[in-house]
Amino acid sequence: MAIPQCPRHLLLLITFSLVLAGILDVGLSYDRPLPRRDIFVPLSDDDDSTTPQQVHISMIGEDKMRISWITDSETPAIVSYGTATGEYQYSSSNGTTSSYKYLTYHSGQIHDVVIGPLKSNTVYYYRCGSSSTKEYNFKTPPANLPIKFAVVGDLGQTGWTVTTLDHISKSGYDVLILPGDLSYADLYQPLWDSYGRLVEPLASQRPWMVTQGNHEKEKIPLLHARSFTAYNARWRMPFQESGSDSNLYYSFNVAGSVHVIMLGSYADFDPTSPQYKWLQADLAKVDRAKTPWLVVLIHAPWYNSNTAHQGESESVDMKKSMEELLYQARVDIVFAGHVHAYERFTRVYQDKGDNCGPMYINIGDGGNREGLAKDYIDPKPEISVFREASFGHGQLEVVNATHAKWSWHRNDNDERVEADSVWLASLSADTACRSS
Repeated sequence: MAIPQCPRHLLLLITFSLVLAGILDVGLSYDRPLPRRDIFVPLSDDDDSTTPQQVHISMIGEDKMRISWITDSETPAIVSYGTATGEYQYSSSNGTTSSYKYLTYHSGQIHDVVIGPLKSNTVYYYRCGSSSTKEYNFKTPPANLPIKFAVVGDLGQTGWTVTTLDHISKSGYDVLILPGDLSYADLYQPLWDSYGRLVEPLASQRPWMVTQGNHEKEKIPLLHARSFTAYNARWRMPFQESGSDSNLYYSFNVAGSVHVIMLGSYADFDPTSPQYKWLQADLAKVDRAKTPWLVVLIHAPWYNSNTAHQGESESVDMKKSMEELLYQARVDIVFAGHVHAYERFTRVYQDKGDNCGPMYINIGDGGNREGLAKDYIDPKPEISVFREASFGHGQLEVVNATHAKWSWHRNDNDERVEADSVWLASLSADTACRSS
């Protein structure tokens, strides 16, 4: 089914929002080549005010799932589910319903329901609400390795986004992780609704675990003083379950062997901050004998040889504050977005190659409207292994306790092409790097 292009009046409103967003420092500080056209996904003519829309799921622990959806009118926060199509042995009504206001915009009714315990590596069929007959399905992640992650940043909603989502849908992934910049609504709230509809076919079938980027801030001095209003309301992650006090940073385990930490580049990160103290405590809880893989996501990259986004506090100062924590914990990989290009570094610590440091990978090339960041610093730093300004996505397949394969797939003329790949050994298996 063809996705309609953005109407002219919406383009004007988006343009105004982008201009205002530039004034308010959301990263529009340099020129980029134009990408494909913006897309706006409207509500289907077949849907009414009680029809579930923007359905997406996220993990709560290793045996529960949060189902989130929106309706235009008030409906019960109930999910019926089971392991066969049309047969719902279970029903959960422990959900919550909320909404938010942003200037003159009033959101729909945002429903969140946690279901489980669930069996691993199992397909469940479900319905949202008490009256809808529309059936969805999702597959739970495996309880043990191997497991495959889809990794994509700065996704947006353009023609390139559609290509990226299509490629991800065919990758056989178990969990999607996204290091910030989701909808590029940039103050214009109906674009959040459009984004929810755009990603629903994938996000309703596999857990999407996300963290925030600068485009989620949406703070307007004097008019809307609170940051991340829409993001926190629409994309609720399991922060409380991981001991965090903020939806902007949290962690979770998957497949019994991978601990994923989502950090907030736009939350306080100095050594006296709640995020820093939470990170210290979270890393201390990880038993690498039982959980051999440690993966971290941030938005603003700590290592970057692109000319874009150099010298920003969220990169420079956060790195200065937290890099040693990740190094001492022997983090295996750090994924970042923000820079609209792909780049893979070797294992690094304090700007030098270090066999016991994390591998840093920048993957802010999902399909955003701002285009690609094509200019790189010359000569290429020795620690930078591969860099290319193309739209695409990545795949991390953790095969066993000691080895994983990383691959980056560019959108080459809408074909998925594996352009970069590398095998990694877990630092927990390296006797020379075992932390004390």
